[in-house]
Amino acid sequence: MSVFTHLVAELGRLLEPVLAQSATAAAIVLFTVLVRLALHPLSRAAFRGATPAAGCLPLLLQLPVFFVMYQAFSSSKVGGEANELLGHRLFAAPLGSRWTEALGEGGPFGAQGLVFLGLFGAIAVVAAWSAVRGRKAAAAAAASASAATSAGRGKAKPGAAKTKPGAKPGTKPGVKAGVVAEVTAEQQEVMRKLGGVLPLLSFGTLITAAVVPLAAGLYLLTTTAWSVAERIWLQHRKERAERAEKAGRTEQVEQMA
Repeated sequence: MSVFTHLVAELGRLLEPVLAQSATAAAIVLFTVLVRLALHPLSRAAFRGATPAAGCLPLLLQLPVFFVMYQAFSSSKVGGEANELLGHRLFAAPLGSRWTEALGEGGPFGAQGLVFLGLFGAIAVVAAWSAVRGRKAAAAAAASASAATSAGRGKAKPGAAKTKPGAKPGTKPGVKAGVVAEVTAEQQEVMRKLGGVLPLLSFGTLITAAVVPLAAGLYLLTTTAWSVAERIWLQHRKERAERAEKAGRTEQVEQMA
C-alpha cells in the first residue's frame, strides 16, 4: 500500500501547479486510467469472446486495486508514518471523507455535501448511459436469436426428414427440430429477462460510492465511465469491420457478374 500511496502522491505533485488542492484527486483519475489501459487487451479479448475467463479477468484484477485505494484513504498511518493523502481534497471535501461525514458538515447542500452530490450525479449519468446501452444490446441479441430461429424453421420441411437406421419405431420426423425450437425459445426468454435486470445493476455503484471514501468513489466513477466508453468503441470497430467485409463481398460478386 505504501507503494501506491507514494505513486499517487508523486502524481499529485506533478499536477499541483495546474490543479492546486485538487491535484491528488486528478492523480487518482489518472492512475485509474493507467490501470484500465493496462487491462485493455483483456477487455478486448472479453468483448470478442476469446475465452470464457477473459470476461471475468478485468473485473477480478481491479478488485485488489480498489481494495488498496480504499485502505489508502481509510488508514491514518501508512508504513508507520502519517498518511499524507488524507490531507488532500477535492474542492472542499477531503478525499478520505465519506458521505455520512459530509452530511454532518453542513448537510447535503453544504460545501462537502455538494462535492458528493456532484460525484453521485456523474455516477448516475454513467449508470444510465450503461443501462441504455445494455438494453439495446440485449434487444439486438434477442432479435438476432429470433431471426436465426425463424430462418431455421423456414428451412426445415416436415416431410423431408427420414428415419435413420437404428432409430426407435414410432419416432416422428420433426421431433428433434421441435426440441431445438423449444430450447431456443427458452434462451430468448432468459435473454429478455437478463436484458431488463442486468443494466439496472450499474446503479449499484451509487450505493458503493455512498459508503466508501471519496477517493474510492472517484475510482469507481472513472473505471465505470471507461468501461462504458470502451465497450462503445469496441462495438463501433466491430460494426465498421463488418460493414467493410460486407462491402468487400458485394464488390467481389459484382466483379464476378
